[in-house]
Amino acid sequence: MIRLQKFLSEAGVCSRRKGEAYIREGRVTVNGRIVRQMGVKIDPAHDIVEVSGRAITSAAPEISIMLNKPAGYISSCRHSGRKIVLDLIDIGHRLYPVGRLDKDSTGLLLLTNNGRLHYHLTHPSFDHEKEYTVRTKDSIADADLTKLAQGVMLDGRATRPAAVYRQGAREFRIVLKEGRNRQIRRMLATLGHEVSGLHRIRMGPLYLGGLSAGEWRYLSDTETAELKNFCNI
Repeated sequence: MIRLQKFLSEAGVCSRRKGEAYIREGRVTVNGRIVRQMGVKIDPAHDIVEVSGRAITSAAPEISIMLNKPAGYISSCRHSGRKIVLDLIDIGHRLYPVGRLDKDSTGLLLLTNNGRLHYHLTHPSFDHEKEYTVRTKDSIADADLTKLAQGVMLDGRATRPAAVYRQGAREFRIVLKEGRNRQIRRMLATLGHEVSGLHRIRMGPLYLGGLSAGEWRYLSDTETAELKNFCNI
């Protein structure tokens, strides 16, 4: 059983909020009867749902998408007056970003309608690795990279140990197992450095590869299976 407004959202008809509006307006019927009450649950396998006379026969299939997020987009489902990552994807199904990349950051962002997968990839207790390439405005010393790897103090507690690999005088890779708000930028700020570029290249077993900025693709069946196995779901 599934709540009616959630069914409409997962079927790609509208958002849950819009679905609630449709229900209040009397535009939704279940088995021929108008439903105006919130919280009604239906069985997608047996109940016939119609919106304004159009039959909605089933909820959406499970969908997971990899996006190479460009700078300037918010990793959110809605943000008044700002560009959001969902503006880049038009497939008629409701998807949710897995974690966040701040507006100025770029790279791998996963979006899915699988609630369990979303939970396992975002909850801090699961310790999933995320890998980034970082550029700083000025040269960064080996001693500072060592401090990043060992952990620095943020909000009264140390960041967890990280793997750090130098790639140039102003560039390095870092692998984190936590995701505090704007963590990498704030870690570098404690050492007197400013980030000029932050790009995520990996989440768990998924690599961004050659996907161009602003482009997206569906995960392959193999990638989806690997991701679920990685999350033990």
